[in-house]
Amino acid sequence: MAWNFLAPVAIYLVAFYAYPLYRNVELSLREYTVRSFVQGGAPFAGLDNYRTVLTDPAFWPTLTHTLVFTAASLAFQFSIGMALALFFRQHFPLSGTLRALILVPWLLPLIVSASTWSWLLNSDSGLVNAALGAVGIDQVNWLTSPGWSLTSVIIANIWIGIPFNLVVLYSGLQAIPVEVYEASALDGATGWQRFWSITFPLLRPVSAITLLLGLIYTLKVFDIIWIMTRGGPTDSSATLATWSYRLGFGNLLPEFGPAAAVGNLLIVMALIAGLVYIRIQRKQNLR
Repeated sequence: MAWNFLAPVAIYLVAFYAYPLYRNVELSLREYTVRSFVQGGAPFAGLDNYRTVLTDPAFWPTLTHTLVFTAASLAFQFSIGMALALFFRQHFPLSGTLRALILVPWLLPLIVSASTWSWLLNSDSGLVNAALGAVGIDQVNWLTSPGWSLTSVIIANIWIGIPFNLVVLYSGLQAIPVEVYEASALDGATGWQRFWSITFPLLRPVSAITLLLGLIYTLKVFDIIWIMTRGGPTDSSATLATWSYRLGFGNLLPEFGPAAAVGNLLIVMALIAGLVYIRIQRKQNLR
């Protein structure tokens, strides 16, 4: 009976998680061409695809872009989400309506959000450059300049991720007893002292899972970058996710093996982040 209840979930996990992961690992260990991908018979290559990726001149710049994109997105999404969660905790008139409006970026399809930001940051007709020109600032080539393309996709990703951080952190704030704040107010604690001594420590478990989920999501962001810049110009906004896609599907001669190897590197990075989170949680539970 127990296995009967577990069967639907087990089948789902095997079909949509275990098998794709196995298939990706298998792709990365063989020399696939379009013909062998369809008909089979690809020769075994061992770790050659990983060596190809790691020795490619594009690897380290792409890895750097991925880390910068992830770190900047997480830092601003979390800090702005925390500030908004504290702001909406005051329960002022129309706070519920404003919270609902802030959720709009999170609810929109990513293709709509990315297309909207592409229009806003357009060099010639974008509203952002129009606003800058109104205050006397020169036009910025947000999407076509190697110095600004990565910043542009980071801004778009921050905007999309703020609502998620707001919702989770706001829910965590609601679980903190009001009596704790009342007692600290009687002791003469300032707002800043209450935040660092009460709010932030009690929100640590919620903050940890928020950052972990944000890290895993941001590492694999593809559609926003691809729609806005396609990883360019000159790969200045390319990440491991866009590089993997370009290797596998963006060339006349697809390189399925190296593309799968890059995808597996992303999986390893996310796995390391998850293991670090579990280790930190265990240490906290033992205290």
